Amino acid sequence: MLPLERQKKILDLLTVKKVLKITELTEELDISIGTLRRDLNLLTSQGKIEKIYGGVKLVDRFGESSMDERMVNHLQEKEQIARKCSEYINDGDCIYIDSGSTTYQIAKYIKHKKKLTVITNSIPVINELMHCEVELIIIGGKIRQDEQSVVAFDYIFNFHELNVRKAFICCSGITIERGISDYNLEEAITRKKMIELAKEVFVAADSTKFGKDVTISIAPLDRIDTIVTDNNVDKGFLPRFKKTNTCLVIADT
Repeated sequence: MLPLERQKKILDLLTVKKVLKITELTEELDISIGTLRRDLNLLTSQGKIEKIYGGVKLVDRFGESSMDERMVNHLQEKEQIARKCSEYINDGDCIYIDSGSTTYQIAKYIKHKKKLTVITNSIPVINELMHCEVELIIIGGKIRQDEQSVVAFDYIFNFHELNVRKAFICCSGITIERGISDYNLEEAITRKKMIELAKEVFVAADSTKFGKDVTISIAPLDRIDTIVTDNNVDKGFLPRFKKTNTCLVIADT
């Protein structure tokens, strides 16, 4: 395993468990203590982890990570989620694909669909679908450069003229009690409007989003038809979702 791969693996493990002992890491990565210490020293100097007695933990971070970071974090899980989402998209559909690192992956799996219309506020989605036969509509508004997205305003774009059959939405937090949430108000407003318009609403979110209720509320679970996530989701959520009207779908490996 290359050093960059090891370091990414360390961060992925800490995202799940939050705190890890040195012995746990050497066993999990099957490396010497000397090699591990070099990796940990580098990650510490980059401000990504913090050394504690006998182990390490992630540096506490508040707010939303950058799009560039999210595009590579948990990539395998996001691709699995996207493939599962693509199974719900049929020839002739008119769909909305939200801005986000997970929903972006959906664009890779729908290029062969016939007579498909994709409405989006994601510049990466537009770039991904630009040279295929999918009909593209990008909503108008202000560019969020860090998110590579467009946040729309009513006076620029008439949402209610859209006939959206299925909306694929991203979020930063999911709880049973509060539904889905996000960090940015403008993104949340756009998502609220699309949830209101769409006949069927899917949330594409990796397992790290569960149990979090972040800054801005987007919608309660009763407005969400299906949540698609990866198989690392805490199994304690499964029976709790059975008591709601929202279908929780686990993407296969």
